[in-house]
Amino acid sequence: MQVDVETTSSLERRLTIGVPADRVENEILARLQKASKTVRLSGFRPGKVPMKVMKQRFGPSVRQEVLGEVMNQSFQEAVIQENLRPAGSPNIEPKNLESGNDLEYVATFEVIPEITIKNIDAFDIEKPTTEITDGDIDQIIEVFRKQHGIWNAASRPASNGDVVNIDYKGKIDGDDFEGGSRDAFDIEIGSDSMIPGFEEGLIGCSPKEEITLPLRFPDDYHKKDLQSRDVTFTVIVNDVKELEPAAVDEKLFAAYGLKDGDEAGFRKEISGNMERESKAAIRGRVKQQVMDMIIDKYDALEIPSALINQEIQAQRNRMFQNIGGQLDQNINLNEILPDQMFSEMAEKRVKLALILNEYIQDYKLTADGQKVRETIEELASTYEKPEDVVNWYYSNQEQLASVESQVVEDQLVDRFLESATIKEVPCSYKEVLSLAQQNG
Repeated sequence: MQVDVETTSSLERRLTIGVPADRVENEILARLQKASKTVRLSGFRPGKVPMKVMKQRFGPSVRQEVLGEVMNQSFQEAVIQENLRPAGSPNIEPKNLESGNDLEYVATFEVIPEITIKNIDAFDIEKPTTEITDGDIDQIIEVFRKQHGIWNAASRPASNGDVVNIDYKGKIDGDDFEGGSRDAFDIEIGSDSMIPGFEEGLIGCSPKEEITLPLRFPDDYHKKDLQSRDVTFTVIVNDVKELEPAAVDEKLFAAYGLKDGDEAGFRKEISGNMERESKAAIRGRVKQQVMDMIIDKYDALEIPSALINQEIQAQRNRMFQNIGGQLDQNINLNEILPDQMFSEMAEKRVKLALILNEYIQDYKLTADGQKVRETIEELASTYEKPEDVVNWYYSNQEQLASVESQVVEDQLVDRFLESATIKEVPCSYKEVLSLAQQNG
């Protein structure tokens, strides 16, 4: 097999590959001979179809099949021979597919960049710290009480937090507009689900009362034809409901998985969950700073566009599915969720993955079995039957490999942190959780 390599850019390679005709023709002949033993053709006994007939009837299709497989196999052989690491699939351009002649084609593709490991010198890390207080636990319990509370008719005018059932009709320049009216519509005052001023205008209203709200659509309203437009809403209040939070009792405890226990046990369970959340958030914040430091060190590293495009597509599919969409060949996701939404994050993730992989290989890191077990047990601890979840992870190779990969990455972060100066920064529980939301 003959291979010529041409460097067309810093990351693009162009291989001209020649495969001897015998390799192709012999494989075609072998497949036709094998098929002739079982093929059924009118006028011939099974297994007795002449090779001349086999070539006439099946030769062209078998040849196409063999050519595709030989090009794929020979390309893999060529990149190994030339010590190249392709990033994504090649673009194949056939040059000579003539029967009896050597197969010749051109494969163009990007390669994984050569990454020179850099020393990790001293760097600074800010590590949030927090303590779970009784007040923090009280706030969580209040959230639970509201989630399981009941709505009762209020005997007073509407106030913030109430749910008001209304009929409303909006007009712009005296005319109705699409989407501008609803009947028997429930709205929670303070939810910010309506344009500015609408919910505030309901405060103090009583059932059967009619009010007029002169408002203005925001400049960045999602419907462009309504942006910055003045609108007048006529609103009829049907009823007002206030929330009666659930009692702190066995029923509430059971709703959150505590079947046997009292309020003290419930608070302990909540505290444990909050500790796990804060620990994960702190770890994530520290890790994010390490990742940012690594990215800065390799700021000039060029990344193959093929890998970035793959990551963009993966992120797009995940987002679409997360918002409840079903992948369908008739849906053009590129129009709904354009590349620009994901390109910056995709490039960062691909760059990090390539860099971290180089460090993992250089440090010869493998997943610590005990840390893998601890990670799985921590994941399983939030389920009703943790042991079943642990067994599921260990019986599912794909999920287990994912955890092992995460553990290796965490071990690498710990290795980097050996060179760091860590400054602890006291934070409230809420502040720690808000930092977790920034880590993505």
